[in-house]
Amino acid sequence: MKKTAPAKKAAPAKKAAKKAAPAKKAAKKAAPAKKAAPAKKAAKKAAPANKQASAKKQASTKARKQAPAKRQAPAKTPAVAPKKASAAVKGVAPAKTVAAKPPRGESRTALVRRARRINRELAEVYPYAHPELDFENPFQLVVATVLSAQTTDLRVNQTTPALFAKYPTPEDLAAANPEEVEEILRPTGFFRAKTKSVIGLSKALAEDFGGEVPGRLEDLVKLPGVGRKTAFVVLGNAFGRPGITVDTHFQRLVRRWQWTEETDPDKIEAAVGALFPKSDWTDLSHHVIWHGRRICHARKPACGACPIAPLCPAYGEGETDPEKAKKLLKYEKGGFPGQRLNPPRAYLDAGGKAAPPLGSG
Repeated sequence: MKKTAPAKKAAPAKKAAKKAAPAKKAAKKAAPAKKAAPAKKAAKKAAPANKQASAKKQASTKARKQAPAKRQAPAKTPAVAPKKASAAVKGVAPAKTVAAKPPRGESRTALVRRARRINRELAEVYPYAHPELDFENPFQLVVATVLSAQTTDLRVNQTTPALFAKYPTPEDLAAANPEEVEEILRPTGFFRAKTKSVIGLSKALAEDFGGEVPGRLEDLVKLPGVGRKTAFVVLGNAFGRPGITVDTHFQRLVRRWQWTEETDPDKIEAAVGALFPKSDWTDLSHHVIWHGRRICHARKPACGACPIAPLCPAYGEGETDPEKAKKLLKYEKGGFPGQRLNPPRAYLDAGGKAAPPLGSG
């Protein structure tokens, strides 16, 4: 019979293993790998959130790439006026953007110098400037000026020959039949109101001034239909007494040139008058009005053909291309007749043309 002794010897080894088990458990508890386990779990939990954020960024980037880029408006650059912006300039097409206005800090002295230089330049361009109403005496001038409201000087000049042929004196017009006068004045527009004014002022001249047009502002403005503008036209051109004529052209240009910011005619008159010697007032009015009618128009100024472009803060508001601007010129500057049927000799000698009579086409 075999002995089983070896089996009994193995028992101590099992006991040793059992004794070593607690030590292994302690080692496992002390192992740093197990402490890192929570961090791994947190990382696993954070991973989906990071993936979502990354997906959002990628989607946003794709959307930006797919969306059309917004065009940024180019910065406006001020138009620089050429030294002489006239139709004679060749090979240079000035910028067509609106010119930057001069510094608000322009001194009073600088303004006076610039304004007077503009007037001198215009005097060279229009040496033959004159009132564009036909007249032979103060009475004809005051009547023609009243009739010029809301119409052109040309239309008045085409109408007054028949009026003065029939009623040559204030006494004649004062005694006229209103209906007959209305028929003559019909082409000028607002003919009923104008008939009332010219008959009324004729009666005032006949009754209060002995049939003569007075040479004082305070007397002229008492006549029906006569305001300061009309009075200064008469004083400056019939009596040689300086005055500023603030019509629509004058108002527009002096504001464009920043001589004044006033809008009331009387205040404009005072502001501009302070920039010039009194002796210059009448000719200044002619120069400004002529320039406004021929080149510096209300809607589309011919900036590219303007002789005072280097001095103008508003350069660029109109057409700056010299050739295109030349086509915008009016009256004799554009090769057409002026406003008067009987212009002064100096105007004709300078190449100006007389206007055609009424009904000539």
